[in-house]
Amino acid sequence: MMIFTLRPSITSSLALLCSALLLACSHNAPTNVSQPAESANNANNIAFLAFGDGGYHVDYPKKKHIENPKTRAEFIAAEKADWQEEHRPMSEFNHAPLYVYPGTQIATELGGAAAVGQAMANLCKQRSCDFGVQLGDNVYPDGADANDGKDDQKRMDDLILKPLLPLFQQQPDFMVYSALGNHDWKSSRKGVALQTAWMAQQANFYMSEQGYYQYKVGQPGQDVEFFVLDTNMLLAGQTIYETPLNPDGSEVDLEHALRHNKGEYDNAEPHENPVNGEDKIQLAWLTTALAQSNAKWKIVYGHHILWSIGGTKYSEGHVLRKLIMPALCQYADAYIAGHEHDLELLTDDCSRYTPNSKKPPLPLIISGAASKMRGKHSLLAAYQEKRYPEYELIWAKDFVWGFAHITLNNDTNRLNVDYFTTPTDQSGQVEPAGQFSFKRRNN
Repeated sequence: MMIFTLRPSITSSLALLCSALLLACSHNAPTNVSQPAESANNANNIAFLAFGDGGYHVDYPKKKHIENPKTRAEFIAAEKADWQEEHRPMSEFNHAPLYVYPGTQIATELGGAAAVGQAMANLCKQRSCDFGVQLGDNVYPDGADANDGKDDQKRMDDLILKPLLPLFQQQPDFMVYSALGNHDWKSSRKGVALQTAWMAQQANFYMSEQGYYQYKVGQPGQDVEFFVLDTNMLLAGQTIYETPLNPDGSEVDLEHALRHNKGEYDNAEPHENPVNGEDKIQLAWLTTALAQSNAKWKIVYGHHILWSIGGTKYSEGHVLRKLIMPALCQYADAYIAGHEHDLELLTDDCSRYTPNSKKPPLPLIISGAASKMRGKHSLLAAYQEKRYPEYELIWAKDFVWGFAHITLNNDTNRLNVDYFTTPTDQSGQVEPAGQFSFKRRNN
């Protein structure tokens, strides 16, 4: 029996409601997916889904796409211009599938949330899926309380709940433990509060009112404790200067960028700025909670990446690593993030933060392809391999819709990560994409 425990000192006292969904709906037949060598259905295992950036749908477009509409050809031309400006090899150019609004020539990116939700449900017909972790950007483009005249209850029903209904109908007690992302923070603090209040009324979702929290899953001695971060709050309290990339994919030196006015400050909106030191309180909580945890496994997740090869988030990664890597390197078994709209697997050997440690490298799992797509920057990837000895890119897949299935094997003490994609025909078929395994870091 799987046991879930929320820490009352960290979370609100809201009871986790049991779903009353009774429909046994028939869905697309799942693609056959082979079991890994270490079976995902072993009773000693803890298996869960990790998915992020799923809160996008064409019915909720960005304001710029309304004010400056583009035809299909214009949309692709703009994507190519951005590709060139970012010094990405043109031989690798691609773009997301496009949607043209009925009765118009206006094009935008097609969303894959429904397809990914169906694919996860299909996978969970064949593999154990105990619960899910949602990695932020649950509501696009401006969170709840967006100034667009649309009803927020319907917005969150459409963007958060609806794509996952096949999974909930299949497993009525399936729980999703959610984190906040930068788009969830876009509109206002009221928007964040509206989302957390909405989740408190849902049978299958949980998020703490303060945005960060911890919870345990599993039997004592065979359990995992999760530490959920509000990384947007952490970064809003920092100075981030976004430097551009050189044509070879290397980062423009910060001092050079400042002297020559290259790049720009990524300033938080006034409502995002930490109040009463809440960012520092969260950091202190993370370190203390990790140190005091008696769980066998300790996993941290949040929206923002620590390393990635998407080509636009590296400046944030530099800042976030300084904030949380010391604690992660000492105590955590993995860090899971979204933010990049692709699938990536990297490691950091922690030599900058715990230089005398003999622990294995820290796995960094990115699963941000639950509705949007983004390309990789292969030149940046090559540069990072040369520049940063602690960093290693294990695997990546771009321009896909997909998710991760993670198994904690208590017999072998290994963390197994399987990535899956689903095709752009929106069939919800499951396509295995990559399979990896790591030793448990904390013995």
